Amino acid sequence: MKPWLTRRRRALLAGAPTLGLLVGLLAAGGAPATGAPARATSPVAVTAPDAATDNRTTVFYYTGATDWRSHRLHYAPDGGDWTQVPGVAMADACADWVRLTVELGAAEGLKAAFTDGEDRWDNNGGRDYELGVGTVAVREGGVTHTDPCGDHNSPGDPGDPDDPTDPDDPDGGTAVVYFSTATLGWRTVNLHYAPDGATWTTPPGVGMAPACEGWVTRTVDLGDAAGLTAAFNNGTGIWDNNNGRDYRITAGLSTVADRTVTADAADPCAGRQPDTEPPTVPAGLTASAHGTGVVVSWEPSTDDRAVTGYQLTRTGGGQGSVVLHTGSTVWSDTGLDPETEYRYTVRARDAAGNHSADSAPVSVTTGAAEPGPEQGRMLGTDPREDPIYFVMTARFYDGDPSNNRGGSQHERSGNADHDDPMFRGDFKGLIEKLDYIKSLGFSAVWITPVVLNRSDYDFHGYHGYDFYRVDPRLESAGAGYQDLIDAAHAKGMKIYQDVVYNHSSRWGAKGLYEPTVYGIRDEDWSWFYDEPNSDFEYDGLTVEPKSGKSYYNGDLWSTAEPAGNTCVDWGRPTQHTSPEGYRIYNCQWPSPTSGMFPEEYYHQCWIGNWEGEDSRSCWLHDDLADLNTESAAVRNYLIGAYDKYIDMGVDGFRVDTAVHIPRVIWTRHFLPAVQERVALNAGAEQVRNFLVFGEVAAFVNDKWNRGSVNHSAQFFTWKPRAEYSADDAAAALEEYDHENGLGPAGQPTSANAFLDGNDYRTPDHSRFSGMHTIDMRMHMNFGDAGNAFHNGKDSDDSVNDATYNVVYVDSHDFGPNKSHERYTGGRDAWAENMSLMWTFRGIPTLYYGSEIEFRKGARIDCGPTCPLETTGRAYYGDHLEGSVSAADFGVVGSASGAVAQTLEQPLVRHLQRLNQIRRAVPALQKGQYSTEDISGGMAFKRRYTDAATGVDSFALVTVSGAATFRSVPNGRYVDAVSGDVRNVTDGSLSVTAPGKGNARVYVLDLGGDNDAPGRVGESGPYLR
Repeated sequence: MKPWLTRRRRALLAGAPTLGLLVGLLAAGGAPATGAPARATSPVAVTAPDAATDNRTTVFYYTGATDWRSHRLHYAPDGGDWTQVPGVAMADACADWVRLTVELGAAEGLKAAFTDGEDRWDNNGGRDYELGVGTVAVREGGVTHTDPCGDHNSPGDPGDPDDPTDPDDPDGGTAVVYFSTATLGWRTVNLHYAPDGATWTTPPGVGMAPACEGWVTRTVDLGDAAGLTAAFNNGTGIWDNNNGRDYRITAGLSTVADRTVTADAADPCAGRQPDTEPPTVPAGLTASAHGTGVVVSWEPSTDDRAVTGYQLTRTGGGQGSVVLHTGSTVWSDTGLDPETEYRYTVRARDAAGNHSADSAPVSVTTGAAEPGPEQGRMLGTDPREDPIYFVMTARFYDGDPSNNRGGSQHERSGNADHDDPMFRGDFKGLIEKLDYIKSLGFSAVWITPVVLNRSDYDFHGYHGYDFYRVDPRLESAGAGYQDLIDAAHAKGMKIYQDVVYNHSSRWGAKGLYEPTVYGIRDEDWSWFYDEPNSDFEYDGLTVEPKSGKSYYNGDLWSTAEPAGNTCVDWGRPTQHTSPEGYRIYNCQWPSPTSGMFPEEYYHQCWIGNWEGEDSRSCWLHDDLADLNTESAAVRNYLIGAYDKYIDMGVDGFRVDTAVHIPRVIWTRHFLPAVQERVALNAGAEQVRNFLVFGEVAAFVNDKWNRGSVNHSAQFFTWKPRAEYSADDAAAALEEYDHENGLGPAGQPTSANAFLDGNDYRTPDHSRFSGMHTIDMRMHMNFGDAGNAFHNGKDSDDSVNDATYNVVYVDSHDFGPNKSHERYTGGRDAWAENMSLMWTFRGIPTLYYGSEIEFRKGARIDCGPTCPLETTGRAYYGDHLEGSVSAADFGVVGSASGAVAQTLEQPLVRHLQRLNQIRRAVPALQKGQYSTEDISGGMAFKRRYTDAATGVDSFALVTVSGAATFRSVPNGRYVDAVSGDVRNVTDGSLSVTAPGKGNARVYVLDLGGDNDAPGRVGESGPYLR
C-alpha cells in the first residue's frame, strides 16, 4: 500500500474528509485513449495476481445508455500490462448493468476502458477510467463506489453478507437516506458514512441513486447500530459535511436538504409518477475544425423534468467509435488525427436515465497537424502556495522585435516618437525572463488575454476577436503559447490566463458573429477604409499586400447594404462629425442600439446604472461589444474556446468583468464547463487546484457594494440558494430580484477563513460556486496597510473561503481608492503593504515593476491619447536587459547587466525574503486566521492542518507594530524573521514593534516534520 494512501485512510477514521482528501468522479471526453485500440493493438499478457493477496475490484458498467450487443472490460492493474484487445467479456448483473470481478494481486486499482468488442469504445474521453479496489460502478462518465444491483458486494464492502464482523450487516436495521440536489447542481452524489461504532467508508463513499427530480437515495444496512454519521460529496472534491460537523442520521427514512436532517420523514418521491419521458432530440448540431481539434455544439434539448447531460459519439480516425459525456451543449475535441474526417451524433439524457434518439449526424475534417505539443498538464498544486506576478505580456520584455506592431494609433498616440510600438513584449521575452520572476520568489504568472484581438489599441488583450486563436503578435517560432506554458511548468511555475466571457471586440467574434459597418471610400474617408482584399485574412501581424498595414479593415465595411442587414437607417448621414471634421453616417460605428448586432448574440443597450440590473445586460463601452451570455450559441462558442487553453495546460483563469455576467450563468454553465474540462485533463482531484478568480469590480469601501449584493465580490463565491426558471434570461432576472430582496442581511456566511480558537477547522466548500475573487475591498484601501487589513477582514465572513482571495495593491486599471495612478505611497509604505499581503490570508499578487516602484505616480492608462511610455503600462524591458538565472524561488543564481541592478533594489530584496518565509511556513500560505485575544494594529494568528499529510503549522504574526498574543498554545516559538526564540508557558507572547514594513512571524515548534523553520533568509532593508 502506498504511504499516502495509508495516511489518507488513517485520517478518515476520525471523520468526514477535508477538501484535500479527494477521489471519485472523473468527467469524460478528449484525447486518444491509452486503453483503446489505437494503442493496444497487439496481444498483451495479463499480469498474474499475487496468490498471497485477496485484492479485487468488481466493476459494474451501465448498459442502459448503449446499444451494444456485448460489453467487454479492457484493463490494466496498476503497474501491470493491458489485457489483450478487446478485453474480457462482462456478464449480465441486473437490468441495464453488466459486471466483471478483476483479481488485482498486489495492485491498488486498475485502468480501464469499455468496448463492444468491435470498434466502439467508452474510454473516459481518452483518459481511461481510474478504478480503485472494491465495488465500483461506471455510468455515463461517472464513477461511484457502489453496487447498482444491490446484492453483489465484494468481500469487505459495506453490507457484505459473508462478513460477520461487518457492522453494516443487511440482517440488521436500515437507514434510508434521501439527499436533495435541488440547489447544488451535482451530477453524481456519494454518501460517505460510518455506522455508530464502526469505521468510515473509503472515500468518496458509496454512490447514491437517482430517486426523482432533485433527490438521490441510498439505503444503508446498520446492523445493531442506531444510526450513522455522514457527509456527502460530488466525487470531484466538493463536500457537504454540515460545515465540518458531519450529519447525524438515525434508522428509518431521513431526508437531508439545505443542511437540515429530517428524521422519520415522508418519502419525498412518494406519489410522483416515474419519469418515462425522454428529452427531445438535440438539434442544430454543428462542428468546426481548428487544426487537429474540433468544436461540436448543438441547441439544448428540453425535457418534462430536466435534462442532465448529453452523450456524444465520435466515429473516425484510428480510434474507432468513441463515446463522450458532457453536461454542456458544446464539446471541444483535441488531439485528433490530422486531415481526417470525423462524424458526430449526440443524444440527451435526463435524471431518470431516459435518452433521446440520436441527433442528425454532422461530419468535419480536421486540418494539418499543428507544430509542437497540443496538450499540456497543469501543475496541480494548491494555488494558495503560489504568489502571483501580474504581467502585461505586450509591455514586459521584447524577445522578438519581428512581431512588434504599432497599429493604427501608433503616430496619434505618440508611441512612434518613442519608438515604442504597443505590441512590443511577447512570449519569447517572457520565457527568457521567467528566471527573473522566479528570482523574485513568484511561482505563478498572471498574463493578460492571449486571444487574437482587433481594435485600434488592443495590446492589452481585452478586445477579443478570434477566441480560438492565439494572437500572432505575441508568438514567435519556438516561442508560442504552448512553449510558454511548458517553459513555466519546467521551472515549477504556473500560468494564469486572463479570460473574457463578457464581451468581444467591437468587430464581433470570429466564428460567432461579425458585423458589417457602413463605409465609403470618398475624399473624406479613403484614408480610413482599406480596399477589400478577399485573399487576405486579418491576423494582426501579417502586413496586407495592398495597404501595407497590419491593421487592415477591408473586410469590415461595405457601401452597399449587405444581405440580411438589420442596422437601422443604413448609411444615412447624421448630424455628427469625426474629430477630423468628416461626416459620420448611421451604421458606421458599432452600437448596441442600432440593430447592427443581433439579439441572439449581443445585448442591446448601454449601461445606465453600474450597480443596477442593466450592468449585467448592457454594453460597457463601444469597444467592448457585450455578449449575450444567456444565449446557448454564445456560451457554446466561449466554452469551446476556453476548453482549448485548459487542454494546453494553463493552471487557472483570471476572469475579466465577471460582475457583468449573472451569477446563475456562471454556476449553471461556465464554471461547470471549466471544472469538467479540468477533470478530463488532470483528474477530478485537480479541479480544486485550477484557480478561477473573478474581477468583481466594486470601487467602494462598503462590505456590500452600495447594498447591491449582485454587484459585490463575495456574492460570486456562492452557489444559488433557490431554483429559477430553466430559461437563462428569465433566471438571471429572477436571481437578481430574489437576492436583492434578501439583501445583505440575508446572504450566507462562512467560517472557512477563521480559526476555531487556536484550531484549524475543516472548511465547508459544499456551497462554493467554483469562482474565487480579487479582494477589491483591500485593493481600494491599500493607501494605508492598516485600512486594508481592517476592511479586508471585515468582509471575510461573507466570502465562501477568503483564504483564496487574490490580493493586490494596484493593477493595470486602478490604484488604491480608485486612483488612476500607479501606487505612489512611498517605499516604506510599499514594504508594509507587502509584509501584510505575504503574511495575511489570501494570495499575494504584484503588478509588474512594482518591485522597483516602476512608473509610480504615472497615470495607469490614457488609451491612445498619450504615449505608453508616460503611463503605468510603460515597457519594462529596459530594466531586464542582461542575463539572469534563478537558483530557487526568491534566490538569484547569477545575474548581469541591467537586470542585476534591478535585482539589488530594496523592495526586490524585501520581496525575495517575504517569499522565502512564506514558502517555509504553511500557515502563511493556506492557514485560517484569528484576531481574538490579540492586541496590536495588524496582528493575527494563523494555522493550517492537513491530516492527510501530517502538516500542522501555527504562527503568530505582527506587521510593523507591537502586539500581545494571549491564550495561545504553550511551547517553543521561533521567529522566522529574526530567529528570536520564545518559550511560552502561560499562553502569552508579547512582541515589541519591529518597525514600519518589518514583521515578526513566531512559528510554534511542534517537532518532527512540523519543526519551526527558524530564521529564514538573510536580513534585508526591512525584514531584520
